[in-house]
Amino acid sequence: MDDSATSDTTSGAGEQMTTATTARRTHRSAKVLAVLGVIAGTVVALDVITKTLVVDLITPGEPVRIIGDTVTLRLVRNSGAAFSTATGYTWVLTLIALAVVAVIIRYAGRLRSGWWILGLGLVLGGALGNLIDRIFRAPGPLRGRVVDFVSVGWWPVFNVADSAVVCGAVLLVILSLLGFDHDGTRSGWAARNDPDPDEQPSEADPGAIDAGAVDARADTGINKSTGTTTGTGTTTGTGTTTGTGTTTGTETGRNADA
Repeated sequence: MDDSATSDTTSGAGEQMTTATTARRTHRSAKVLAVLGVIAGTVVALDVITKTLVVDLITPGEPVRIIGDTVTLRLVRNSGAAFSTATGYTWVLTLIALAVVAVIIRYAGRLRSGWWILGLGLVLGGALGNLIDRIFRAPGPLRGRVVDFVSVGWWPVFNVADSAVVCGAVLLVILSLLGFDHDGTRSGWAARNDPDPDEQPSEADPGAIDAGAVDARADTGINKSTGTTTGTGTTTGTGTTTGTGTTTGTETGRNADA
């Protein structure tokens, strides 16, 4: 085979490997996006359903008591951010929500940690839930008021989307502090507490294997040879001479190279 044929073969093999690697990455990214979509979609569905029920069943100014006056359901239309904060900046908050959604979707394919996928899925679902209100509710697109309805004690009134955003953000902060990265690797505290893969098994470990003993047994050879020679001669004439000779030798050699 000439040099050109060899070069073509090598080039073809390299292209096949590159294609296979790209296909695996694409498949993995698609799976991540699918899981992320399921989590976010679940949050959005719960948020939309609960808001629709609240708008239809609860009259503004007439709270529904769940646990006395501590936990109530009350209809509040919020033009600000989560937990009724930053009111009056609806269009700015809408643009921020759009940017958050775009960034999460853009980098979702790089996620390798299931916990990061869960956290970002919650944040994505919450952002989309409130974004739907800002786009489709009165007084108009990008200026719509978000429906809040859960009131707990002194805490500001919130909704399902707000809860999802907060829970997801808290989870991501905890993962970052503990050293669990989005790509599935570990650093900091998590890396220091991982068992060392190169660490030799201790003597107390019942599953430990003495590699030296195995090698010694593997290198041990036993050679044994046995030889036996027996001769008998008889001559009969005027006189009879009978001679019998037997020689038996046994040699055993044992060599062990530990």
